[in-house]
Amino acid sequence: MQSASEQSEAAEPPAPPEHAYPDHWEADVVLRDGGTARIRPITADDADRLVSFYEQVSDESKYYRFFAPYPRLSAKDVHRFTHHDFVDRVGLAATVGGEFIATVRYDRINAQGLPASAPADEAEVAFLVQDAHQGRGVASALLEHIAAVARERDIRRFAAEVLPANNKMIKVFTDAGYTQKRSFEDGSVRLHLDLEPTDRSLAVQRAREQRAEARSVQRLLTPGSVAVVGAGRAPGGVGRTVLRNLLGAGFTGRVYAVNAALTGETQLDGVPAHPSVGAIGEPVDLAVVAVPAERVPEAVADCGEHGVRGLVVLSAGYAESGAAGRERQRALVRQARSYGMRIIGPNAFGIINTADDVRLNASLAPQMPAAGRIGLFTQSGAIGIALLAGLHRRGAGLSSFISAGNRADVSGNDFLQHWYDDPGTDVVLLYLESIGNPRKFTRLARRTAAVKPVVVVKGARHSGSAPPGHRVPVTRIPHATVSALLRQAGVIRVDTVTELVDAGLLLAAQPLPAGPRVAILGNSESLGLLTYDACLTEGLRPLRPLDLTTAAVPADFRDALAAALADDTSDAVVVTAIPWVGEDGATEFGDGEVLAAALREAVASAPAPTKPVVVVHVEMGGLAEALAVATSTRPTAGRGAVTPENRSGTTPSGLVTPPRPATTVTASPPVPPATTRAEQATIPAYPAAERAVRALAEAVRYGQWRRQAAEPGRVPEYEDIDETGAAALIEGVLGGDDVDARGVTLDTERAGALLARYGITVLPTLPAPTPDAAVAAARRLGYPVALKTTAPHLRHRPDLGGVRLDVAAEDQLRTAYAELTEVLGKPEELQPVVQAMVPRGVDTVVRSAIDPAVGAVLSFGLSGAASELLGDTAHRLVPATDRDAAELIRSLRTAPLLFGWRGSAPVDTPALEELLLRVSRLVDDHPEVVAVSLEPVVVAPRGLSVLGATVRLAPPAPRTDLGPRSLPRY
Repeated sequence: MQSASEQSEAAEPPAPPEHAYPDHWEADVVLRDGGTARIRPITADDADRLVSFYEQVSDESKYYRFFAPYPRLSAKDVHRFTHHDFVDRVGLAATVGGEFIATVRYDRINAQGLPASAPADEAEVAFLVQDAHQGRGVASALLEHIAAVARERDIRRFAAEVLPANNKMIKVFTDAGYTQKRSFEDGSVRLHLDLEPTDRSLAVQRAREQRAEARSVQRLLTPGSVAVVGAGRAPGGVGRTVLRNLLGAGFTGRVYAVNAALTGETQLDGVPAHPSVGAIGEPVDLAVVAVPAERVPEAVADCGEHGVRGLVVLSAGYAESGAAGRERQRALVRQARSYGMRIIGPNAFGIINTADDVRLNASLAPQMPAAGRIGLFTQSGAIGIALLAGLHRRGAGLSSFISAGNRADVSGNDFLQHWYDDPGTDVVLLYLESIGNPRKFTRLARRTAAVKPVVVVKGARHSGSAPPGHRVPVTRIPHATVSALLRQAGVIRVDTVTELVDAGLLLAAQPLPAGPRVAILGNSESLGLLTYDACLTEGLRPLRPLDLTTAAVPADFRDALAAALADDTSDAVVVTAIPWVGEDGATEFGDGEVLAAALREAVASAPAPTKPVVVVHVEMGGLAEALAVATSTRPTAGRGAVTPENRSGTTPSGLVTPPRPATTVTASPPVPPATTRAEQATIPAYPAAERAVRALAEAVRYGQWRRQAAEPGRVPEYEDIDETGAAALIEGVLGGDDVDARGVTLDTERAGALLARYGITVLPTLPAPTPDAAVAAARRLGYPVALKTTAPHLRHRPDLGGVRLDVAAEDQLRTAYAELTEVLGKPEELQPVVQAMVPRGVDTVVRSAIDPAVGAVLSFGLSGAASELLGDTAHRLVPATDRDAAELIRSLRTAPLLFGWRGSAPVDTPALEELLLRVSRLVDDHPEVVAVSLEPVVVAPRGLSVLGATVRLAPPAPRTDLGPRSLPRY
């Protein structure tokens, strides 16, 4: 694999010019097997590491690299491979524990294949991976990073020569997704790769990211052996508590206790105890660290040097404790990653995996949760305890639980990657106090929500807190906007941990509703009416409640529920129940078991579970407890399993289920015997109608999103868009040396010109500094005209009297001008302008802005103080599809004004949707366009008019979501 450029350098390598070390090229990456490696530039100080690395490479791999036997590197080779200018010649190394495990380098070449400098835009690239680390995805990760470096240095193509027998390396190139050419020359395969990212290369990168990060989480949740570092000799203490919980849960692997004060072999709680991990003498997959913060580095080094794969750090005293703790946390992450380990924590509560073949309780939770279909992630240990207790009390089981504390490394994003295709998880519940990487979270949540519900409650909504010790962008958009964007991604957004449990219980136990129609039945007319009102409040369509009267017995409930499930005029059923006091004063229904059994029997009698059923009870704790006993979300025969019937296609509720992952909450199980099905029937119960209906409404909205996600819409193409002309105009503005790095607001003429490139016409506005200038402008535009003030304190505020419309003649214009200047101020203060009148309609506002945390956001609302005061603005992420644009308009509370409210003429919403899509295209095509505001946009029954426009340009921030895979930096 020795290239022509290397052969030409073999005589005497030229001394490269001095360039600053590019520390921004350093990155930690997750490899295919879930371990981590550090990628960094190779420097002159790496000579010994390079020689040691090369000595551990097999002769075959050396032959594939140099096309000839090459047993050792000469001094010139070592010099050449460690001295780079970081522009025309670059080398990167993947390291674990500070030692090289793989290298990649490029050399810029000209058309003849000889060493060159810019403007040559091609480079030869070559890899070498240690045999022990081949198959871990190291070369693929290095290719992503060396390609990003090359693009930064204006290299647009890679060339590589590979021996035909080197199938692994050929596969690295061909699977990368870049546009490529392949030829066979002189006994070798010649590959040319265009380095511009493509949809396929991005898809490949993200698929690899998902597999790697999911595998890294799986390694933490399914260890074969666990060591508790810091298990005290005396009962009590954090370490000893975790050891007891591991043993109490029945962990199926090996357990060890580690305490540095121990001498020789001994036992704690019946398991082998050692003074260090190294003294165990057997492989350890997971270490739970429960020692004081100052002793953690020693414990991490002990774990890393003896092959531990992951850490759960329960120790406190990190970023939550101040500046010194933040630095201690960064050092912890850097140290763990240097050994290829991932960390949950620090300041974590622990992790749980209820799978029968694992039964891992490496946490401070004293009781192992029941096995079930819910995956739960929390940042807060206290909230985690509350959620575990709440779910247990209501009979819900978990597949896995993670309380990540400061989440310095492993985060909710990693667990979304894992749960996405985890066959043991049907519902994902997340308690988040911050979202460290909102773009990635939104992308992962959208993909996961397409196959299973994702329910999120976010704490610290108004404090804007970031993860302790993290460097994350701070969002400037309001909390309501963040919620709207999450809902666009299919996330079920709730406000409290109680609602989190309520929604999770329903989604794990019941099929998704096919629509908003709700049947209500029960033995209390008043409770039925309360439920009816709650349905209307949540936007559902309740049917008239069926009152069974207080004389109803369990058999009556059973029959009524069976009839409601068979009735095709409803999509869900709410059963309401109150105690019935008999003639002798005794409370009927006993402890609720009889009624619970009757309800389960009715559900079991349905041909297939196509409708959700929820129970609202008042002062019937016995009923709730009886249903909780049955309401286990533990996997049952057929439920959630892959069968020919549910592998793909349309489910009974109309949801299109993708073939992977194969488990969904709407899958139709095989029909077991009636008695078995009655025992397994799962019905969630709620002590208030509002809580039950709110959870049901979330399920209805999510089901609707799932159906729409099957056809997500498209980003339309418009033939009249001049993308090249717009780019040239932007370059003309930002290309100068004196441009403010914070950005430039375009003047009216250039803003109109840029928008015109995207088919957006802004109505001309002529200045009117004097009455005569106003008259001249009106003659030029033609009467009737509008006279408006543009002073900042009056702009877009017609309620303050700064606008005169339908001015039909010169005398009217002069009168209007005099009135404005007399009441509001001098012309130089008011900055009057004249515009032609346009057809009357509804005044709206279209905006787009770049938020540092979430990216480009498209916003729409009606113009005016009332809408601003109520916050009635809708938002979607860019690029918006045609479906997004239609939903954006219709999601406003004031949307009826656009569709003929109270007899008014409906406006031209297709024209409005097209305008939204054109603005979205502009911002998506040109990241330099950091803000657009079109106000007002008057939408008439036919057509629309943009009366004002503001455009701001700035050098674009780097798109981290399009770069090579990497973990957050510390």
